[in-house]
Amino acid sequence: MHLIITDPWLARPKAIHLTGWQLAGLGASAALALIMLSVAMYHLVFVHGARQGWPIITPIVEMITTRERMGQERYLKENLDAMARKLGDMQARLVQLDALSERVAALAGLPANEAKAKQGAGGPLVLPETLSIDYLHAALDTLDSQAVQSNDRLVHAESSLFSDRMRKHMLPTAAPVPGVDSGSGFGWRVDPVTGQRALHTGLDFSADTGTSILAAAGGVVVTQEYHPAYGNMVEIDHGNELITRYAHASHVVAKVGDIVKRGQRIASVGSSGRSTGPHLHFEVWLAGVAQDPQHFLRPTTEVKTAAAKATAAVARPSLPAR
Repeated sequence: MHLIITDPWLARPKAIHLTGWQLAGLGASAALALIMLSVAMYHLVFVHGARQGWPIITPIVEMITTRERMGQERYLKENLDAMARKLGDMQARLVQLDALSERVAALAGLPANEAKAKQGAGGPLVLPETLSIDYLHAALDTLDSQAVQSNDRLVHAESSLFSDRMRKHMLPTAAPVPGVDSGSGFGWRVDPVTGQRALHTGLDFSADTGTSILAAAGGVVVTQEYHPAYGNMVEIDHGNELITRYAHASHVVAKVGDIVKRGQRIASVGSSGRSTGPHLHFEVWLAGVAQDPQHFLRPTTEVKTAAAKATAAVARPSLPAR
């Protein structure tokens, strides 16, 4: 770029030659100078004027700050209202959850909690209170505490229900030979071998040789042996001093130490030992005392009462039942 400067004071015109880079630098310098001038004018006019309370600047500054404050307040109020609606939904859901936890706890047989579920609330809004961040924080803290309590109650109820389920699975309530009615029952009877009066400590299930014998409940096999009177015998420990005995088997599948489930095949019906024919001799022992297995096999409350009753421990009879 060529610039020619003419002036009456100059003897002759003056020519200035600018390259592209020089022209760009000149433009940048001019822009920087303009920016610095604008900042200086802003600081001098508005900032300094506002601090000094100039009559023209002060109203303009107040109007600008008022608009900004109103915008911030409107934005904050809209967000507070949205948060309040969400908080109300959370409170309603928590009330339902708390009521549910109370019902589940009652089903689990747990004692009633002192902090009962809150009842439903509603009605017309008469004097609405201005919301604030502090109020929302306090409400959220309350919700968090209630949620923790409801969660603890549900966890406790779950644990109780699981324990109850496990106890039921450990009770010998399943028939050891499905579809077969018991014959000779528990109690005193005439011994079929000696013809004398003797105590029969179990139930007899007559079935064909080879019929499957199933575990009446889950547990651990603690005995698998041949007994002179019981023949091929299996004993399962169900915990809490509860043991079931399966005698006169022709073939035994379960081994000592096996963990068996309710309904799992453990042996086959036979006539081994002191027996007059193929059948299963089934016994239930609680705390060392022979119990009537029929009390456990009946689908009534007798199952619970039979498991709960344990008289003074006595030794097993020297002459086992047939």
